[in-house]
Amino acid sequence: MSISIEIDGVSVAAEEGGVLVDVAADAGVYIPTLCYLRGKPCLGTCRVCSVKVDGAVVAACTVRVRGGMTVEVDEPETTDMRKALVELLFAEGNHNCPSCEKSGRCTLQAVGYEVDMLVSRFPYRFPQRERDHASERIWLERDRCIFCQRCVDFVRDETTGDKIFSISHRGSESRIEVDTERADAMPIEQVRYAVEICPVGAILEKRVGYDVPIGRRKYEVHSVRDRALDQTNGSGAP
Repeated sequence: MSISIEIDGVSVAAEEGGVLVDVAADAGVYIPTLCYLRGKPCLGTCRVCSVKVDGAVVAACTVRVRGGMTVEVDEPETTDMRKALVELLFAEGNHNCPSCEKSGRCTLQAVGYEVDMLVSRFPYRFPQRERDHASERIWLERDRCIFCQRCVDFVRDETTGDKIFSISHRGSESRIEVDTERADAMPIEQVRYAVEICPVGAILEKRVGYDVPIGRRKYEVHSVRDRALDQTNGSGAP
């Protein structure tokens, strides 16, 4: 059923029950995301898509639209909240962008530019997380993981449906894990899918590093905002 909602004072037509972040993008309104993938179940882990709906702060990827709702995206309080959340992610890990294999293709880096982050307002923790290189094809660079859980939920053994990636421990001791035996059995296309959906450089394909020239990498060609809005029409570059 077609309904009408209001986004930043503008009336927007949408299908009832659509995901708010998608409805906004279809209307040309960009809301940053790091854990959400269009067409996949929402995870709601990163919260950088926070907006106000009828005055309450919510994660836009978890909200289904209904008629008459009022959404505030470009609003000072939530705009700063999104920026603070991105700054926290940078402070909680070790993100040395100039030396990262995924620089220019990293969604966290791109969203950092989009929210006008220059430096985190929070103290950097500089955690020491052991790399995992036991798999034949996959290198886990744990310093960069933001625990979005995309790999945990969307990359599974194609035969059994079992998870290949998981998160162990809790709190500051949390870390991403990979089932080495299952990872070694992954088709190369699935390995590359895992690398692609990781929003940072935490999952890397071994023996493939700086394989895209500077100036031609994903977010050097199109901003994360432009790509998000272009992909709503199926015209985004792969």
